[in-house]
Amino acid sequence: MDLTPYLANLREDLANTASAGDEQTRRTAALLSSALEPSARLVLMNALADLAAEVTAALPGQVVDVRLDGRDVRVVVTGEAEPPSSGPTPPSPPPPPSPLIDGGDISRITLRLVEQMKSQAEQAAAAQGISLNSFVAQAVQGALGQAQQYQQRHERGRQGSRTETKLHGWVQG
Repeated sequence: MDLTPYLANLREDLANTASAGDEQTRRTAALLSSALEPSARLVLMNALADLAAEVTAALPGQVVDVRLDGRDVRVVVTGEAEPPSSGPTPPSPPPPPSPLIDGGDISRITLRLVEQMKSQAEQAAAAQGISLNSFVAQAVQGALGQAQQYQQRHERGRQGSRTETKLHGWVQG
């Protein structure tokens, strides 16, 4: 989806509003519209990502992702729906695992990563054909599942069974 026409409409609306003023007002409006374009583009992409999250929540078995493709946005739908058969189709990536917590609202967080780790995560996400956001969400979901299994083993151990529990892994901060 090319966001340029929407941004051009916004720029035109600002120019039309400024035309009621003097030459200085029109120049200021032109400068502001150029300066605000990246911010407006980001706001539109965030709105589309929020819409995709709402659609995903409303359609069981379907995942709607918004992906950045240069300066454009692509909407990708994956899930259980069968595509119309028109010859061989390339294999689609597997849908993400079902959420551990069904329902509920989607919240937004800020995640700070070392640039090298972010780059590796982006490459891994691209290799799976999913967004970085989906990749991170799946990683958190997997970690929560492992934590739940660990907790269950730990509780069994406290109930008298002699199971050895080991935790392996690493954290880089």
